[in-house]
Amino acid sequence: MKSSEIRERYLKFFEKRGHKIIPSASLVPADYIIPDKGSLFTTAGMQPLIPYLLGTKHPAGARIVDVQKCVRTGDIEDVGDNRHLTFFEMMGNWSLGDYFKKESIAWSLEFLTSKEEGLGLDPKRLYITVFKGEDGIPRDEESVEIWKENFLKHDITTGVTGTDEIINGDIRIVPLGTKDNFWIAGQVGPCGSDTEMFYDVRPENGPILGKFSDLVDAGRIIEIWNNVFMQFNKTADGKYEPLAKPNVDTGMGLERTSVVMQGKNNVFETDIFEPIISYIKSNSKKPDEKAVRIVADHIRSAVFIISDGVVPSNTEGGYVLRRILRRTIRFIDILEFPKESIFELAKLVINNFSYAYPELKQKENEILEVIKNEDERFRQTLEKGLKEFEKGTSAFDLFQSYGFPIEMTIELAKEKGVVVNIDEFNEAMKKHQEISKAGSEQKFKGGLAGTGEMETKYHTATHLLLASLRKVLGGEIVQKGSNITIERMRFDFNWPEKVTVEQLKKIEDLVNEKIAEKIPVELLEIPKEEAKKLITTLSFDLSKYGDIVKVYKIGDFSVEFCGGPHVSNTSELGHFKITKEEASSAGVRRIKAVLE
Repeated sequence: MKSSEIRERYLKFFEKRGHKIIPSASLVPADYIIPDKGSLFTTAGMQPLIPYLLGTKHPAGARIVDVQKCVRTGDIEDVGDNRHLTFFEMMGNWSLGDYFKKESIAWSLEFLTSKEEGLGLDPKRLYITVFKGEDGIPRDEESVEIWKENFLKHDITTGVTGTDEIINGDIRIVPLGTKDNFWIAGQVGPCGSDTEMFYDVRPENGPILGKFSDLVDAGRIIEIWNNVFMQFNKTADGKYEPLAKPNVDTGMGLERTSVVMQGKNNVFETDIFEPIISYIKSNSKKPDEKAVRIVADHIRSAVFIISDGVVPSNTEGGYVLRRILRRTIRFIDILEFPKESIFELAKLVINNFSYAYPELKQKENEILEVIKNEDERFRQTLEKGLKEFEKGTSAFDLFQSYGFPIEMTIELAKEKGVVVNIDEFNEAMKKHQEISKAGSEQKFKGGLAGTGEMETKYHTATHLLLASLRKVLGGEIVQKGSNITIERMRFDFNWPEKVTVEQLKKIEDLVNEKIAEKIPVELLEIPKEEAKKLITTLSFDLSKYGDIVKVYKIGDFSVEFCGGPHVSNTSELGHFKITKEEASSAGVRRIKAVLE
């Protein structure tokens, strides 16, 4: 079964069971979900849905299903083995205070085993983990019994392992502890037990017998699905309080599922990568399996990241993109791959995935232009930089003068048996107001970190700023990006030149004028077509959202589509002050401001 059919079957299966199909959110997390101190990219299917998992009403309803784009770079050095990727797609179905364990487990088994609607897997090759009970929370007996009942529909009697976790004969349910089968986003907040589904990928080796963890480590069984039952709220003092409306959050990796469905040994052998891998191998003079896989993974990640508006830079997400692209270029050279073929690879990715993500085709020229510029920029100094590396030039100088990401220098040093002094590098970076390695690889820790009082004020201030920019500079100004912390707001917009001091003063005064007018902030949940009539200039593509969208209206001054949160009246904001105006990228300016 091709990956495109797996995706289509998944969405249709749950749509038939009352779930509304929603599009993937951007790889760049919305600032109202994750501010500076969170992640640089969307790293999990649940991440864009955090507000709704915590109780905010979703415009699409209480049952939704999606395929979410994700990027994780914490294990980037492991890319090239059988399973690590930087970009992946996560299929998920969600119950927001609607159904719970009974329906979730029944549908999971049905989708996995149904030949007509699902994947048609053999139920006898499925093995299940559940929460065994820890930290004062009892074992998830409910899930155990539900699994037993559903396996009986396939004439399978199911036993549960003891504390030895040994699978043998009819025993296929394994209770595990908090580390494996209890999920929480961060230290406090919504949480609950989960149940995970594993599949025997080597039945030709005979009946399964052994400790569960050993079977997983040996690759005999692999995880294909995970259902989280969020039924508690963990408080700051460590108490688990039952949620008024529990949720279901599931995740099924498209790449890993494709491995199972196509009988392959790893993700790079599936139809997802096969055309890209074949092209690289047929054009490489020195094929190296790991290098081939790195190039295939990285070019896919880069295309998707660029399509969501990120450009290479020395900070935040732009730094991660730069690192990914420059690793791609370096490994292309190791393969003695024609330099200009990086663009053919990017086109392959665009063509292969535009059936699911049409924006790739729409933004093809933009994507190729970003890759071209970074390729040219890096190649201008790559040869010189490698010579400097051989001379023993410091890691910071290689970064500052030759654009070598510190991770690349570490990799090169490792190949030569040399150790890089990372503390010395980080100290030098701090002095030049650059980011450290730790800063470049922030990982998602979850939680509604962006909904504090100050962030909420700044979200509303961005609407006033955008409306003021349109009044002073012109009506075609749109938001090109934003970022909010408890200390300041940052707003990117389309404008070809530096904004003058006089213009900035007019913009600042206009925002403060509207704050002084004490205008109520009104939330409208309305049909998408009606929203389009209300909003004269859209900063977002509403076709990616459900039929009902949220619109925030500030008198007659501002009407914007937004996920929130916002204050109830502009008088709550305080005094607005622009602290900086600068270039963000070609044709895009950036304003930083504070509320005093």
